[in-house]
Amino acid sequence: MSEPTGVIHDIGYQRYTGPRLGRRHVFGALYLHGLRTAFGLGRSAKAKIFPWLVVGAVTVVAAGLTAIRSQLGEVVMTYAQFADSMSWLVIFFVAVVAPELVSRDLGSGVLPLYFSRPLPRSDYALAKLLALATALWLLLGGPQLLMFLGAAFTTGEGMRGVWNELLDLLPGLLYAGLWAAVFASIGLLVASLTSKRAFAAGGIVAVFLMTTPVVGILSIMPSQTVNELALLASPSTLVSGTGAWALGDLLFPPGQGGPPIGDFGPVYAVAAVALVAAAVALLLTRYRKVASR
Repeated sequence: MSEPTGVIHDIGYQRYTGPRLGRRHVFGALYLHGLRTAFGLGRSAKAKIFPWLVVGAVTVVAAGLTAIRSQLGEVVMTYAQFADSMSWLVIFFVAVVAPELVSRDLGSGVLPLYFSRPLPRSDYALAKLLALATALWLLLGGPQLLMFLGAAFTTGEGMRGVWNELLDLLPGLLYAGLWAAVFASIGLLVASLTSKRAFAAGGIVAVFLMTTPVVGILSIMPSQTVNELALLASPSTLVSGTGAWALGDLLFPPGQGGPPIGDFGPVYAVAAVALVAAAVALLLTRYRKVASR
């Protein structure tokens, strides 16, 4: 019987002996990576162009509004109205960022690597969703903070004026959170359906923009009830209707006509919550199927 001739060479590989941080830290790392990806941080210069172009646009608008207010002493646009006026930029921001967050992973086939470690499929989807929602909230809330600082430094009422400005700012930030929740949940769901980023971006834009004509058609129907419920047909107008009911004069001061929602304000609020919940549930279902392949 011959002796074995194989030789095992020690080339210096060692077992990992450091701390194993577990699920919570994996979730946090994935969330932070997603948030950085949303703004192109840690990526090529090309990836930074569009996100920071949008950031620059909303910042310039906020700076202009602040300058006008400081010179004329009049509020041209409230904090809550700022989120409404920037909604079209939010749509395109979601259309570009959401595919970067999830469609790229689907196309590159890295999901089995993610799920081979203690990262539940739901954690992956929720971390990406939270990252996109945070990016959208910062996109709308950051300029509002700039407007607040400008108003606080130019108010002639001292700390009382600063406090009043803060009370106006907080509803605006909450309203920005509503925009972020609705747009992030729908945008990420659509993007998760395809690994082609171009298709995902087109689908997101279509969902938000192609539903708007439906609102227009319903709003001219002869039934007043249908007119008052018309804004439910589009995510953008759904958010506006919810904001009109929840914020009232903060969003549409007296003299400015708000959306005709009648007494259906609570219906809009329930519909917004249901829409977000349904989109998140479908997103989690989607990733349970993706991981099982």
